[in-house]
Amino acid sequence: MASEELYKKLSYTRAYRKTRLEVMQWVMDHPETFPELLDYCFQKEEEKSYRATWILECICLADFKLLLPHLDIFFTNLPNIYKDQAVRPLAKICEKLMIANYKVKDETIIKSITEAHKGIIIECCFDWLITQQKVACQVYSMLALYFLGTQYDWIHPELKTIINKNIHQGSSAYKARGKYVLRQIEKFKAK
Repeated sequence: MASEELYKKLSYTRAYRKTRLEVMQWVMDHPETFPELLDYCFQKEEEKSYRATWILECICLADFKLLLPHLDIFFTNLPNIYKDQAVRPLAKICEKLMIANYKVKDETIIKSITEAHKGIIIECCFDWLITQQKVACQVYSMLALYFLGTQYDWIHPELKTIINKNIHQGSSAYKARGKYVLRQIEKFKAK
């Protein structure tokens, strides 16, 4: 029954914050439906897929605890997503995971994120930066890569090169985040 209810809720979910939050709360009240939500995120039926990623993003911004047992599934499927509507929320989740791991130093996240997971985030974020993606996806990728670069020393030079190459033709948001990340890289280098 919960399965049918989740399907119905995703069918009627719109981009409006209110409807996304209502479905998010329903899933959090019915955590047994979370694996199914994750399955919807990575299905080929695009409309349900990107709507599910909106809900996944809301859940992860509230609390990562539902996602953590399913990180292997999340990261195995992450490189296969290409539609803008789905990539943006997934890029934001990657950014927030890296902030929780490196800046907040959340022990639960640190213990849950493996080196293989980080490798997939690195691969996806660089792909999102060098391919035709919406700016939101690119700015989330920049910050995720900045934090990963505090562990992997080869990332910052690559990230700096990409930002410097694209910053002049980028949108205002790209320029603002790019300048911020470049300053953060310089501060990190000076330590």
